[in-house]
Amino acid sequence: MRILKNVEPYKVKEPLFEGVRVILTYLGEAYSPAYIQGISGAAFRVATGCPSRPTCCMMMWPTDLLNLLGYEIAEVPCYSPVGEKLTEKMIEAVKEQIDSGKPALVWHAMTNAEWDVVFGYDEGKGIFYGRGSYWLDAEEYHTEPWNRAEKAVNICPAFGAVLIGEKKRKFDARRAEVNALRNATAHARTVKDKPEDGGWYSYEGIQALRKWSEAYSNPGKDRDLADAYCFDIYHSTHATASVFLREIACYYPETEMLFLKAADYIEEEAKVFRSCAPYLGWSSPWGVNEERSKAVAPLLEKVSELYEKAIVCIEQGLDQMNL
Repeated sequence: MRILKNVEPYKVKEPLFEGVRVILTYLGEAYSPAYIQGISGAAFRVATGCPSRPTCCMMMWPTDLLNLLGYEIAEVPCYSPVGEKLTEKMIEAVKEQIDSGKPALVWHAMTNAEWDVVFGYDEGKGIFYGRGSYWLDAEEYHTEPWNRAEKAVNICPAFGAVLIGEKKRKFDARRAEVNALRNATAHARTVKDKPEDGGWYSYEGIQALRKWSEAYSNPGKDRDLADAYCFDIYHSTHATASVFLREIACYYPETEMLFLKAADYIEEEAKVFRSCAPYLGWSSPWGVNEERSKAVAPLLEKVSELYEKAIVCIEQGLDQMNL
């Protein structure tokens, strides 16, 4: 048995990038949770209609984030492009990574179709020790069979493991921050009207929040899996956006006040979003409930208004930077 000690728990309920931060913190590079959510784009994303939206509507993938930060990586999938099972190779690679003193990022290791942190194994029991977004701030370990990652193929690709190597390139923080803010405004302004665009499954940004409110404004809306999962992720990630904006604002003196104003708006947005928990969260009842719909529809509309106000401030700031 080998378990790496003092691996930090997840601080943000987010499926793609928080695991990267947890591992980098263990390796001595302590980016804040908000900063990683910010430069990855996750802090500003919102898309609705399907429980997969938080993992398929993204600005980048975890490997892109690691490349951006300057790290070498190795990817070890559970299956080859032609379907050959490679799970044993993936398991051995993760064990070697842990033996070298580094946790590994493994898809579907602990949670469902998310990137989890694996930092231990038991050879005799055939299990991995680790954590994922389901256990926010949890200090205790979670265990699962170490071949669990291959079972992701039943719902999505079985991506396997990402192993973080040495840092070889300098991270260009200013470029990453500006790019993330530009992407945030572009994403927020995404508009799709035609049925062939995907309908409910295609909505993003401001339009997604408005359509979410509109859905609950009409009779017969069922609180479904997509509502609960998307709410669970996005109200958590959006709570980091104001912190990210305040972290970076001082480095852009010509637009500092606009970025701080945006932070105020999106902080309020996150608070209103969080107040939707009794109506959209996992503990809210399944099925149609018109009283719930009546309560949550105006909250989601308020979320969309505050989100747009924050985006307007970011747009104005980027315009003033003349980049």
